[in-house]
Amino acid sequence: QVQLVESGGGLVQAGGSLRLSCAASGSAFMLNYMGWYRQAPGEERGLVAIITRGGTTNYAESVKGRFTISRDNSKNTVYLQMTSLKPDDTAVYYCGAGPIQPIRYWGQGTQVTVSS
Repeated sequence: QVQLVESGGGLVQAGGSLRLSCAASGSAFMLNYMGWYRQAPGEERGLVAIITRGGTTNYAESVKGRFTISRDNSKNTVYLQMTSLKPDDTAVYYCGAGPIQPIRYWGQGTQVTVSS
């Protein structure tokens, strides 16, 4: 079984930065894909960024150049460094993981609020 625990959300002004962390338990196989998704009120959950165990990344167009995903395989932890934050980035951010896509396991979510 896989468990995911996010941390690092909060309130930040537009233009600011936040770093999200997600600590996972599970085998290397089950944690092959780790990523971040977000859901704003009234919207569906969507991909922010995803990274494979080997380091291949994929980003949503809206965050390219502003967000960076990384992982520490020795700690089973994935990070999301968010810079130049905009009010449109306000959402609940979920950590996800799984052996393949689509993501199978989810964290409880952490709120990110960007004020204008």
